[in-house]
Amino acid sequence: MYKRRYASQRIRGKLLVNRYLSASRKLKPLIPRTAWFSLSNLESMMNRFDAVYLKPDVGSLGKGIFRLSRSESGFELYEIKDNLQLYAAFGTLAEAYEHVDLARTSRLIIQEAVALDRLDGRPYDIRVMVQRRRRGPWVCTGFMVKVGAEGKIVTNYHQGGELITMDRLGDLLALSAEQTDGRIRQLKRTALRISRTLSARRSGMHEMGIDFAYDDKQRLWVLEVNSNHPQFHPLKELDPHAYDRMMRFAASYGRRSAE
Repeated sequence: MYKRRYASQRIRGKLLVNRYLSASRKLKPLIPRTAWFSLSNLESMMNRFDAVYLKPDVGSLGKGIFRLSRSESGFELYEIKDNLQLYAAFGTLAEAYEHVDLARTSRLIIQEAVALDRLDGRPYDIRVMVQRRRRGPWVCTGFMVKVGAEGKIVTNYHQGGELITMDRLGDLLALSAEQTDGRIRQLKRTALRISRTLSARRSGMHEMGIDFAYDDKQRLWVLEVNSNHPQFHPLKELDPHAYDRMMRFAASYGRRSAE
């Protein structure tokens, strides 16, 4: 696992981040319902939602993630193990819980599954990078759209996903230039609100990778905030201008690599 050797504090744990964001009246509606992994919490969540994600509270690259949904005969479970996606079916929720409890390698959270908007049948989300120089304001330094591989339950680049720009996404969704610009403004505004909210809880933060998604009704959601060394090296080819800007900001707080 990578060990950071530069000056940028982090907030450890997805559930803690969600609790901090949910304390904001304006951000709370954007946060999927989230709880610790337990049988009672899983029963409660599956009574409310058709599907949930089970994620490591501390993790990255799409590894160790499960998606649990109802089926006609019980429950279906997909699991990301290393770079493979596995499938299993269960007759009862207790059986599914026991399987996950034995298979997991770290503490998990349960999160409401957002019905993501799709591009040619594949789900996508949007990584927004926010950074700040020492004693400077937060700045939105770039975007990266992650389009999931066909059939995968995650969108991660390391799990076979594709990376495109916001302009390319707008073209593929047949959005007008004004509509794409409107989304970019909305994402920037929300990302900066998130960065200010979290950095008020933890001093010394200089970078965050915030994963947003639009659902199938075009409602905006915040899926995850990564403040522990968010990677942006794929932008070197995808969007060199954004990559160079991120590297300039990163150098100001001692980060020398985009990986």
